[in-house]
Amino acid sequence: MILLQLFWSFIQIGLFSIGGGYAAMPLIQQQVVDLHPWLTMTQFADIMTIAEMTPGPIAINSATFVGIRIAGLPGALIATAGCVLPSCVIVLLLAFVYYKYQGLTLVQGILSGLRPAVIAMIASAGLSLLILSLYGQRALPPATELGNIDLAAAGIFAVALFALRKWKPSPMWVMLGAGAAGVILYSVFP
Repeated sequence: MILLQLFWSFIQIGLFSIGGGYAAMPLIQQQVVDLHPWLTMTQFADIMTIAEMTPGPIAINSATFVGIRIAGLPGALIATAGCVLPSCVIVLLLAFVYYKYQGLTLVQGILSGLRPAVIAMIASAGLSLLILSLYGQRALPPATELGNIDLAAAGIFAVALFALRKWKPSPMWVMLGAGAAGVILYSVFP
């Protein structure tokens, strides 16, 4: 039964994650943390971090990691297949339609209308992960508890953001530096 639920959950994620892997993150969170409590928010954040660092698309990596965590190797295969199947079918259909009707203003209007929604989904995923790393919980704390911020996480975030904006290094180097800073800061000041 769990394999069928996994497959159906990732079919939905694959079907509605327009805009790529980062746009899929809130959908994955909704399915595996909220709807089916297969993972805690911390486990979800850890899986998203690992999925981002490994080669390949983040949504497919996430599906594989979630599947293996929930139901082992069969779960990984089922979740990955569920995530990829809708995309394959949709891309084949859209390629045919776009090739045939690319000059129509209706098609261009649809594509223009989807862009803001994709940006909102990516921003939602980013804010969820930022709040989790700074406050260690899923939602923003009440205004009276805003002082309970993890200063080490806030410092790493600020330095990484500054470095990315000022010098535009490869994100890989920023992630490696942030990981090293986290190991040092969290082992020295537990």
